[in-house]
Amino acid sequence: MPLILTAAGCVSDGLRTLEMAGRATQPAVQSKRERAPTLVERLAAFVCRASWKEISQPAREQLKLRVLDSLGCAVGALGAEVPAIVRAQVQEFGGAPLASLIGAGKSAPDRAALYNGALVRYLDFNDSYLAPGETCHPSDNLAAVLAACEYAHADGRRLLTALAVAYQVQNRLSDLAPVRAKGFDHTTQGAYAAAAGVARALGLDERRTANAIAVAGTSLNALRVTRTGELSHWKGLAYPATAAGATQAAFLARRGITGPREVFEGNKGFIDTIAGPFEIDWSQEDLESVRGTILKRYDAEIHSQSAIEALLELRAQHEIHAGAVERIELDTFQVAYDIIGGGQEGGKRSVTTKEQADHSLPYLLAVALLDGQVLPEQYEPQRIAAHDVQELLRHVEVRPDAELSRRFPQQHSARVRLHLHDGRLLEREQHDYEGFHTRPMGWDAVAAKFDRLSAGQIDRERRARIKETVGDLEQLTVEQLARLLAMPGTRE
Repeated sequence: MPLILTAAGCVSDGLRTLEMAGRATQPAVQSKRERAPTLVERLAAFVCRASWKEISQPAREQLKLRVLDSLGCAVGALGAEVPAIVRAQVQEFGGAPLASLIGAGKSAPDRAALYNGALVRYLDFNDSYLAPGETCHPSDNLAAVLAACEYAHADGRRLLTALAVAYQVQNRLSDLAPVRAKGFDHTTQGAYAAAAGVARALGLDERRTANAIAVAGTSLNALRVTRTGELSHWKGLAYPATAAGATQAAFLARRGITGPREVFEGNKGFIDTIAGPFEIDWSQEDLESVRGTILKRYDAEIHSQSAIEALLELRAQHEIHAGAVERIELDTFQVAYDIIGGGQEGGKRSVTTKEQADHSLPYLLAVALLDGQVLPEQYEPQRIAAHDVQELLRHVEVRPDAELSRRFPQQHSARVRLHLHDGRLLEREQHDYEGFHTRPMGWDAVAAKFDRLSAGQIDRERRARIKETVGDLEQLTVEQLARLLAMPGTRE
């Protein structure tokens, strides 16, 4: 049955069959005049009222940059082992051809969210948001929002609005309800964000939106062990799986499935069992959170970016080669040390896989010094296993620094020292990198990154068409972008 939308983008009374199905499965409730709305209902009201006109021009431009950056990451991952496994499963299991798979035809929206999300995430090269107690990658929501918008025959404005909603929900929950220290993964907040974004993309009304968010938030609480100790393929698939689950939750809610109205504040709810007390007044929230996110210059975990740039600047300035270096020392902020430096989340000197390599400061600094870059080539199995990088990473020392920690997340600090065999000491300290708030990437830099990542997969003409389409997305339909993405790869 086609989805009938009002001008405001919410479900109209024309969906009588679905309304009746929803009433058949939903218990009688008091009217909203007789009870205060729950937290998820307040969040749903925010989602439904979100509109293109409320997004500032700078935020609109940043949203388009995030779309292009994410698509570059996705196209660059075509053919990689892990996304290929996901693609094989999606194709074997089938699904109604309702949403495009990047480079692979069409499938059902939840399966498109899974596969396309795996592509966006695999390289670990997409954007990040740094909150005091949480780090997340809000562009992980793009695959789910894109699939829902294509299903709903939406235009580019609705896609960007729905994506802005997902960014706002995930980032604000990361600010005020961090879960990492309690042993949960950042995909836990992502469940609420992805469901909110998909609900807005589909144009669900407030009741269905609240149910979609409640079902996803209740069901998709992930453990932080995903990113501690010996890392596995699931590091790159955890959010795609969450996005697929949240997409399914939104489509079920569209048909009338209900979820717990007190998912946040109820007995054994999110606040009680995971996050602890927090307050977000969704009536006062805007759609500007994307402007607080940052992009990656290097293909590495976000907290490594300044350290890599500082080391490469030293390498270029002094024209040194790795053979001249006895050891590398890095002082960094506590979060970086805990996640990728050998702190709370496990040792980082045993590196045999891509997942371990891109979350290991010893590996990242060693390979940067040796190769002069950190891009997808630095994660080829033979490069990871090579004697030179395996030997050098054992001579990288990482320490947390109290002053650098105090400045985080307002600054992204690193102090790198290279001890040379001839007795010289080279040192560089910096507090940002290209892609951080203080030195943001513009369209030209992101377009160059897109070209660099996608050149081996699609030809120049198609790259140009994708860039042009994203640049004009508010004037176009989602189908126009999806058609370009669904085409098989054609190399130059």
